[in-house]
Amino acid sequence: MSQTVAEVLVDVLERIGVKQVFGLIGDSLNPLGDAVRKSNIEWIGVRHEEGAALAASGQAKLTGRLAVCAGTTGPGSNHLVAGLYEASRDHAPVLALSGEMPRKMKGMDFFQSTEPDLLFRDLSLYTQTIISAAQAPGVIHQAIAAAYAGPGVAHLTLPQDVLSAKAEGAMSSVATLRPRAEVIPNDVDIDDAAKRIDAASSVVIMCGAGCRGVADLLRALSDRLKAPLVHTVRGKEIMNYEDPRWMGGLGMIGTKPVYHAVQRCELLVMIGTDYPYSNFLPAHGTVIQIDERPLALGRRTPTVLGITGSARPAIERLLEKTKAKADTRFFNNVTHERHQWDEMLDKQADLTRSRDKLHPQAVARAVSDLAAPDATFVFDTGLNTLWSGNWIRQNGTQRIIGSFNNAAVGTSLGQANGVQALDRTRQVIALTGDGGFNMLMGEFMTAVHHKLPIKVVIFNNSALGLITLEAESVGILPFRSAIEFPNPDFAALARACGAHGFTVKQPGVLTAALREAFACDGPAIVDCVVAPDEMPNMPHIELEQVGNYALAKIKEAVHAVTGG
Repeated sequence: MSQTVAEVLVDVLERIGVKQVFGLIGDSLNPLGDAVRKSNIEWIGVRHEEGAALAASGQAKLTGRLAVCAGTTGPGSNHLVAGLYEASRDHAPVLALSGEMPRKMKGMDFFQSTEPDLLFRDLSLYTQTIISAAQAPGVIHQAIAAAYAGPGVAHLTLPQDVLSAKAEGAMSSVATLRPRAEVIPNDVDIDDAAKRIDAASSVVIMCGAGCRGVADLLRALSDRLKAPLVHTVRGKEIMNYEDPRWMGGLGMIGTKPVYHAVQRCELLVMIGTDYPYSNFLPAHGTVIQIDERPLALGRRTPTVLGITGSARPAIERLLEKTKAKADTRFFNNVTHERHQWDEMLDKQADLTRSRDKLHPQAVARAVSDLAAPDATFVFDTGLNTLWSGNWIRQNGTQRIIGSFNNAAVGTSLGQANGVQALDRTRQVIALTGDGGFNMLMGEFMTAVHHKLPIKVVIFNNSALGLITLEAESVGILPFRSAIEFPNPDFAALARACGAHGFTVKQPGVLTAALREAFACDGPAIVDCVVAPDEMPNMPHIELEQVGNYALAKIKEAVHAVTGG
């Protein structure tokens, strides 16, 4: 029996392993919804389409496999856009589906009329409207292939009458729809890199998300070259925090010892990272960069050698080609500074540091200490990212995702839902500021509705904390009425949704509240009312910024006295 276009689409999604479609159903998507209902794919109805796109993005980031979101005609699909930038910027394979009015209504300024292919063009590797049933199998194949090839976002616009029409033939070449293979580096480039590494007296290896899955090889290369391993935020999860080679992160979510190591080393080897913050990279040092994407090579800092290749084969060949080093002085110096930095972090996260004040560092560290060995942490964006990124001490098997390239506030809840939907037995912890939670708090109801037992830890300071810090860094008086706000009782909100809610205002009750929340059999919120005036550690700060902070603080003091 012939299939409709909707059934062909759902059939191929099921065959390539898609487990859920996230979206809000509507008239133009009814044929798609009906096809999903008849399949083994789960339809997860969200409260806002941005939440659907975020859920799909979170899944795709975690697994590298295709995830799917859908929105109906006009505003429904328009709402997907903000969330899809997560997948676009983090190179995660997502298929976005836009419902559309019947073709006979097109071009006449009909109700909810839009041009989705134009709207989605900036964030999509491929965007196309299926205008006939005969065209459908080929276009569906092309879209999924493009999402995997990027990887990134592919988008299809689906007129309602086309979805309901009978397709002409079945989908072919389904076996080709899979993640792309590793890129083998050129032997000449590897030989050149090995010579430069052998000639360098001190080497630092910087590891990005492209190094995921090769921790053992990184350890072996570090041991061979006596080279500290440092990481980007997306690379943090790759290795156990306690590993003596794993020195910490570079940047604001990072450490001073790592900044010093990168600046002082004779050779920096960047693997699987397109680290964007050039001010933290050596301006005049020697850099080798290895990445699957040729366009990423050399664009952030002066680079003497760029190698197109995946981390695994590149490191394997470097282990074969490089000579073992014996001088450990540079490595030992970085290790000594790292231990001093860790001691400072420990003191800042000590629950006995204050009797009545709950410090955000203590919240992040307590979450880290109490999390399950295979937990997934989902970071939001803002000042809370600094607390989570610097005080979570991952074990090497736990996963960490966030909005690390798009840097969008309010993304953690939706992404956590997507990750949790993959495995409802695995612990998923969303760490967010109150500003970020407020943006899409309706997605907590999505978790309740679909029995997604996410645990949400809120750093509640009644303000957009990072905006304050950014204003002060350039000497501007923070616009208090714009960045400070009242909050609802988040614990009561959780209970009103049918979930579990906890409020923590004193350090003495933090551990017990987190233990109880993590043990709950459903979604939970832990509202941590943290000290609003806590300053993050600055791994590196320019002299001009020091003056700007001082100027801003003087302005704030004067404003407090004069009221204007």
